[in-house]
Amino acid sequence: MTFGTYFSVAAPVLSVVADPTRMSRAGVPNSVVDRRNATSALAMAEKDHRPGSEMIRAVALGYDVGCRFLLALGPDLVRGTHRGAEAYGATMGAMAAAASLARLDETAMRHAISYGAQQVSGLWSWVQDHDHIEKAFDFSGMGARNGVTAAVMVQAGFTGVHDVLVGTHNLLRALSTEPRPEAMVADLGSRYFITESCIKTFTVGFPNQSPLDALLKLRREHDLSPDKVDQIVVHLPEDAIGIVSRSPMPDVNCPYLMATALVDGGVSFANSHSHEHMSAPQIRSVMERVKVIGDPKLNDPAAPRGGIVEVLLKDGRTLSHHTRFPPGAKENPLDTEAVNAKARDLMGPVLGAERTDAVIRKLNELDRVGDVGELVRSVLAVR
Repeated sequence: MTFGTYFSVAAPVLSVVADPTRMSRAGVPNSVVDRRNATSALAMAEKDHRPGSEMIRAVALGYDVGCRFLLALGPDLVRGTHRGAEAYGATMGAMAAAASLARLDETAMRHAISYGAQQVSGLWSWVQDHDHIEKAFDFSGMGARNGVTAAVMVQAGFTGVHDVLVGTHNLLRALSTEPRPEAMVADLGSRYFITESCIKTFTVGFPNQSPLDALLKLRREHDLSPDKVDQIVVHLPEDAIGIVSRSPMPDVNCPYLMATALVDGGVSFANSHSHEHMSAPQIRSVMERVKVIGDPKLNDPAAPRGGIVEVLLKDGRTLSHHTRFPPGAKENPLDTEAVNAKARDLMGPVLGAERTDAVIRKLNELDRVGDVGELVRSVLAVR
């Protein structure tokens, strides 16, 4: 596979993997760098025939470098100058993952950091992208492309600046008004940012994860159906209301997603992105019964994406569930089968059930794979 192929995968995967703006307690966009790391690592591991265990370590390294880089800059300080912090961490994280798999020595690694630094870019204007197409490039495809480019150029013999992190025109000073370079190495070797990641259970905007989990639990426990429900009240942190309350995008629109969950008993990738499904009469009828409100009690820095769902039944009862941490968060992790189930929903319609299960089996044993290049070819050949 060419890197162009990997690039085409990296950009759209934004919407289905992890929330790019979820803030950790330390103020780092918690899942900004994972997609680029995995894509750049896969490209390099295939190209250089690296073992799966080395690819896994490279992804973990990229996660640390990307997040630590943002901590050193201060994400809000970057945004204060109209630039997009997410893309910055993406490029540096992908560069680290790719350079690790290139097995560069210390001098070459320094040069790769410099080539990554020169490609760091991104404006906060992505928030105006209502279809999230450019956002996917800004957050995912661009970082993966930049990171692999840096590693391959140095691998080919390009030289560069010995230490772009120090000196008059260093990277941190150029991008932040109050850089904290010590954050790059704080708790190094004891804090691993990949363990703080969050995998989206549902392929929808992150503020909707907890409400969907809450409603689906109530639906299962009480055998709910549209004919039994008078109203659904969704409580969200106040900063989420402007994002999901009435978005024209199906995968972000909270009333639509709640209606889909109640009617269908789940939210598939296909339906979460379907304008046609959003226009269905039964879905529209339930949407009219969904109320989304900002709840100051949920403005909790320790649990920034919790949600409460109240279901008012036609028999007069009220059911309620509070999901404090969305499924897939480090505080509420998914098990392997839950991740596999999500993969089946995403890949099944394209590859078919049998081929999808074969791919999942191979990837669940990635740490035992001797050559990622052979793995990629075997996956492509699965029939």
